[in-house]
Amino acid sequence: MTATVEPTTPPRTLAALNPIEQLKAGRLPRRLVQLYVGLVLYGASMGLMIESHLGLDPWDVLHSGITAHLPLSFGTVVIAMSFVVLLLWIPLRQWPGLGTISNAIVIGLVTDLSLALLPTPDALWVRILFLTVGGIVLNALAGALYIGAQFGPGPRDGMMTGLVRRTGLSVRLVRTSIEVTVLAVGWLLGGVVGLGTVAYALAIGPLVHILLPIFTVRLPERAKA
Repeated sequence: MTATVEPTTPPRTLAALNPIEQLKAGRLPRRLVQLYVGLVLYGASMGLMIESHLGLDPWDVLHSGITAHLPLSFGTVVIAMSFVVLLLWIPLRQWPGLGTISNAIVIGLVTDLSLALLPTPDALWVRILFLTVGGIVLNALAGALYIGAQFGPGPRDGMMTGLVRRTGLSVRLVRTSIEVTVLAVGWLLGGVVGLGTVAYALAIGPLVHILLPIFTVRLPERAKA
């Protein structure tokens, strides 16, 4: 009696693709929808976290610190900083993908729209919901969606991965160094630091670790080669 071998489903992994390969990788309609849904939800989650007034994630501490000194909206600062960070990609010899450029623009626009539409809650329990469910859980889901669409990392994540590749240092060390630096600069500029900053730092990594494999789109094997 001959045993039959059941075909195995390939794992959901992020492929190392250049910008052209990302567009040719297949499943384009599904991936485009997932990319932009993720970016819109990410901007909305940032708006919820801001309106909680309980603290921001490290990069948004920097963004809020800059808005304290310049007559610019929060979303405009997010967009401007995204393109400043993209300039740092040049010496790292990285190419931005569709997801990278879309990230730089869409998230800032949606954040400003969210801030214009969302109420500022007075009740503490509502602010905690804004922070935990909206600012952290929704943020992790949104990140898993747009990263899993496989159109390239956002400007800030790409800077991190580029530094890891060029320096040979660990992801943990590079990411921690970047976030501590932007947090310190943002705090010195008057950015909003609080309980939410700590909660985000502790929760976002484990949440994305769980959600990213679920929402990473499987690509044809030839696209990964």
